[in-house]
Amino acid sequence: MNDASDWENTGLTWKRHSEQVAQQFWPQGSLYVIATPIGNLADMSLRAWQALRQCDAVAAEDTRTTRALLDAWGIQTPLLAAHRHNEQQAAEAIVERLAQGQRVALVSDAGAPAVSDPGARVVRCVQAAGYRVVPLPGPSAVIAALMASGATSDEAPGFAFAGFAPSKAGARRKWLTQWLAGPVPVVLFEAPHRLQATLADLAEIAGAGRQLTLARELTKRFEEICTLPASEMLPWLQADAHRGQGEFVLVVHALAPREDDSEELSAEHVRLMQALLAELSVRDAVRIGVQATGLPRAVLYAWALARQPDAQAQDDPD
Repeated sequence: MNDASDWENTGLTWKRHSEQVAQQFWPQGSLYVIATPIGNLADMSLRAWQALRQCDAVAAEDTRTTRALLDAWGIQTPLLAAHRHNEQQAAEAIVERLAQGQRVALVSDAGAPAVSDPGARVVRCVQAAGYRVVPLPGPSAVIAALMASGATSDEAPGFAFAGFAPSKAGARRKWLTQWLAGPVPVVLFEAPHRLQATLADLAEIAGAGRQLTLARELTKRFEEICTLPASEMLPWLQADAHRGQGEFVLVVHALAPREDDSEELSAEHVRLMQALLAELSVRDAVRIGVQATGLPRAVLYAWALARQPDAQAQDDPD
């Protein structure tokens, strides 16, 4: 088949499916929450494209960013701003439009609205007002990173999405300790200027051998995905200046099961930690406990805080 025939068949296929999607049920007086591409414009779904055309207005986190997306897809729907600084007012304006029978789309700059992005307040207000919310799934940096990490499986499909790590060092270490104490992989976002500090904290808190996947610039031209033990990720990043550029998703794999693992520390470990806590701060007790037992810092830290919760604020200052 020659190129001309390929393009002709592609055009006919697109036209046929576009007509089918356009004829689907598009209820009026509804909020359409639409996932948009996270980098690659070709990831726009046919249903999302049609919904953005069908709606009377598009509520966007950044109207300039969304206008570029709509222009690329030949969509002329009017825009209105709905970001974290005006979300309540935007929600009220959207409800007024829905009351008039309009269809309104809600989008963020990339990916899924209301998932580590503005939009949840709009959704709640629309639901409270009694109007329908129609989610249109699509691109997700969280799911894309998990797909490339191998951190989940049919037998163990669970994971936790933690969002962005706190910017201050002490708060970030507490936050990581709490999230990494669980039994499932943890997905988090990080900004380029804090990435090295977060990787250093992860190597200490998660444990040197715990697997870590770093995904940068997902779906874009310079996409790069690397899985290494946590202790090796920072040196890998520093080996090439380009690796520190872009947008980042980190997947901290679940702890590998150990034959002697149990929900509680062994009696020997408990006696050791109790003796250390009687003389030392939580931080120092955990540091020595990790060296003495080989247990992950997150496990010992969580155990110690459960018994001395008032020590958290004093022991790990920002």
